[in-house]
Amino acid sequence: MSRVGKNPIIIPKDVSVKVNGLIVSVSGPKGSSELTIHKDMEIKINDNQINVNRPTDIPEHRALHGTTRQLLNNLIIGVSEGFVKELEVIGVGYQATIDGQRLKMQLGFSHDTYFDLPEGISIKIDRNILSIIGMDKQLVGAVAAKIRSLRKPEPYKGKGVRYRNEYVRSKQGKTVGGVG
Repeated sequence: MSRVGKNPIIIPKDVSVKVNGLIVSVSGPKGSSELTIHKDMEIKINDNQINVNRPTDIPEHRALHGTTRQLLNNLIIGVSEGFVKELEVIGVGYQATIDGQRLKMQLGFSHDTYFDLPEGISIKIDRNILSIIGMDKQLVGAVAAKIRSLRKPEPYKGKGVRYRNEYVRSKQGKTVGGVG
């Protein structure tokens, strides 16, 4: 049995879960969301927990078992607490500001860089720290990766956009030496 799939999901008090065929609807204080599960996976709700079961031990069902359980868990965490990814903007003159649903960044280019935020994502800016907040874990991670890709941290001075507490390996610059 899958180690992830066999673990039950505890439903918090302020979250309601409804199963209608293959669609699982979850609503909580942050909002509501839906997930369509695979036709072979079976979901049972008992008291305050959800169990995901698989019909057989074929590799496809084994893979779907853990994935389905984790997607449901992420849905429940998303509607109750939400997800946050933090990015740091490092460099002289590098800064970010928010303008409605648009992120404006100055990243050392001759022009400003703009990023339109998708629906369901909000950003808080505290000096050089960007906090990307949302209910959907996959979307939060994708937005963080896209913003980071606008100016990846470079290995010589460390300037750029990086994840909070990300380690960037530094390289030694050119050395001046004579031919001898």
